[in-house]
Parts: sequence; C-alpha cells; structure tokens
Amino acid sequence: MMKLITYLLMLFTALWTGGAAYAVTLSAHPVAENVYAIIGDTGMRTYQNEGMNANSGFVVTPAGVVVIDSGPTWLVAKEIHRVIKKVTKQPVKFVVNTGGQDHRWLGNGYFKSIGAEIIAARPALADMKARGDMQLQGLRESIRKKAAGTRPVYPDRFFEQSETLKLGGQEIQLLYFHGGHTPGDSVVWLPQQGVLFSGDLVYVERMLGVLPISNTRDWLASFAAMEKLEPRTIVPGHGRVCDLAMARRDARDYLTLLRGHMKQALDQGADLQTAITTLDQSAFKYLQHFDLLSGGNASRTYLEMESE
Repeated sequence: MMKLITYLLMLFTALWTGGAAYAVTLSAHPVAENVYAIIGDTGMRTYQNEGMNANSGFVVTPAGVVVIDSGPTWLVAKEIHRVIKKVTKQPVKFVVNTGGQDHRWLGNGYFKSIGAEIIAARPALADMKARGDMQLQGLRESIRKKAAGTRPVYPDRFFEQSETLKLGGQEIQLLYFHGGHTPGDSVVWLPQQGVLFSGDLVYVERMLGVLPISNTRDWLASFAAMEKLEPRTIVPGHGRVCDLAMARRDARDYLTLLRGHMKQALDQGADLQTAITTLDQSAFKYLQHFDLLSGGNASRTYLEMESE
C-alpha cells in the first residue's frame, strides 16, 4: 500500500511540475585531449529539448574550464555545468558566447552566478540587446516553466577581431571575422589540437537558417577565413562533430548556391517569385528541415542581395 501511495505522489508531482521527468540530459563527447563537445538536438526548440537545439562545449585546463556557449536557459546552463563536473573538478573561469542567438548566450546568468567571466565579439552586443527579450519570450512560449530563472545577461567584456586566452598552458583563440548567421558570430580556435568551435557559421546534417539579420555575403567571407585555419576537427553550431569537407558540403556549398542563383536572377531582372521558383535546391534535400527552411532562405537571400 505504501509503495502505491509513493508512486501516486511521484506521478502527481511530475504532472504538477509540467513533466519535469522530461528534463534534458546532456553529455560530454571527447573530441581531443581535454576538449569536449556537448551535442544538442538538431530539431527545433521544443519542451522536451528545453530549447537546447544547438551545440556547446568546453575546454579543461589545470587552471580552470572555458565553456563555449552557455545554452538557451538557466536550467540548461546548469545542466551543462553538471556535465562539466562529471569530467573535472576545475571551476569554470570563462564562458565564450559565439553569437547572439538564444542558445549561445541566454544561459549566461547561471554561469555569472558561479563567478565565470563572459566574453563575446563586440558586434554580438547590439544583437543581444535588440533580440534578447524577443528570444526569451519565444522560449517562454515553447518551453514554459523550463525557462524559469532565465534573463538576458550580457557578456562582461568584448573583443574586436581576436583575443587569446592562455589558461593552464592551453592557448584558446577567440576570432571574429565578419559575422554571418548573426552579426556577432565568432569562432573558438584551439591551434594546439586543431579543433574549431564554429558556432553558427557551420551547420551540418540539418539545413542552416538565413535569418532577417543574417548576411550571406559576410557568412561566406567568414567561412573562407575559417578555412584558412585548416581545422582537423570542427564542432559545428548544429549537427555532429565533423571535418572541413563536411562543413563545406552542408553549409558553404549551400550558401554558394543561394548567392550564385540569386545574383544571376537579379542580373536578369527576375522578380522575387521567379527567382525562388527557378532555384533548384534539391541537392540539399538530404538536410533535416529542408522543407521548412529552404523557401525562406531563398527569399531572404534575394532580398539581401537586391539591396547590396
């Protein structure tokens, strides 16, 4: 009888808290010595994934931990920290936000509360300020009470083009090229390991999104600068850990197709609808969310290039 009562109480508690049993569980994936990726869902933001539909990661040194991207909420950031603590007892010293998209920085409040210093490229700040409240409202609508405790907390300091963190013998380069998916997109480069955390400059396995604030010309320029680093391993913003060839195929080549077609359409005086209907994107149909995103990507690229 007592077991039945206990079970019913547990069931009631789970229901009352809105399904807390579905709390997202993350894990660390080693990509090099003392370097780990945390791979998020490749779907859209849902209650089940708590808005964690992107990748983050961390670097462990004898003097502390550097986190790359804090996740979309206080609770997800806390889960990222739980993952880190399973790997090391070292404290989190720095958090790098690689852009202004929600899953890159809205978890900052948690890491700030444990004493970490938060860093981003300077162009990210204006984007965070412009879209932070809107992003948070969107999360509250999709993940409801799992957004509890989350508020926009801006980075403590900014770098212009580059900054090198030297911590515990590890060299960690923070590099801003031109932005792309968002104006403040930057990368974290570990030259000793040949590992690049690309943020939203690279999507693999799923289709990238051209947003109203995206700039595909800058995006390709950033990709070209990133290629010059010749990374052996890339932790993309979305999708599994990959190499440069996969990043080119799933991200760069798609952006090249969009811009190449739209340039030709504009040179020929084609209107928006004609430009979209004559664009053949079928070579990228294997990417997740193709049907959802391909049309918007085409129209926004046309409108962007029309004003160049």
